Amino acid sequence: MFSSIARHYDLNNTLLSFGLHHQWKEKTVQAIGLRPGEKVLDIGAGTADLSILASARVGAEGSVTATDLNEPMLLIGKDKLNRRKKSQVACVRANAEQLPFPDRSFDAILTGFCLRNVSDLDQALKEIYRILKPGGRMACLDFSKPSFPPFRMFYDLYSFKLLPKIGTWVSKDQTGIYQYLPDSIRKFPDQTSFQKRIEDIGFQKTAYQNLAGGIVAIHTGFRSKLS
Repeated sequence: MFSSIARHYDLNNTLLSFGLHHQWKEKTVQAIGLRPGEKVLDIGAGTADLSILASARVGAEGSVTATDLNEPMLLIGKDKLNRRKKSQVACVRANAEQLPFPDRSFDAILTGFCLRNVSDLDQALKEIYRILKPGGRMACLDFSKPSFPPFRMFYDLYSFKLLPKIGTWVSKDQTGIYQYLPDSIRKFPDQTSFQKRIEDIGFQKTAYQNLAGGIVAIHTGFRSKLS
């Protein structure tokens, strides 16, 4: 499904979020205070927006690895990185549930609109924890549950009725992905449930920040310096 919409993914993100996804991604990178020289992993990088933002913060002395299971999406991300001369970003095709990196490899891990799509959420979180260095931190941006009930009703109308029609029309998709996406949002844990899942894996100092009234949330967590 993601292969079928890869060419239109960035356009549809902008249209369907009214351009807000750029701000959401910027805030996600800001949430874990990336520093020059750090080693960063972007899981489910897609077309590499988070990787581009991260590379600007870690600088030439740092590194960013962009991973995604879907090759067409990753190829578009690689093209964007090449056009922006982001030579410190490497693209690696990888499964979020079986990451091909040694234990304690990265200072920070970012993931945006990815974990909602994995088959085994806890396994993906365990992998993130495994490859973080002691004291490392993660930030996860994904759709969540609007906090204001009347707004939630409006959002459900938009996401289940209008979003599939707009997304399908723009991308000319025949796979049904724009029906799958709102269904996956509905099934994903809400803010407090997801925070608990992160804590159960072992992350400390967990927190979340609602954006756009809770339509999306940024979850953060740290691996203990002693672990």
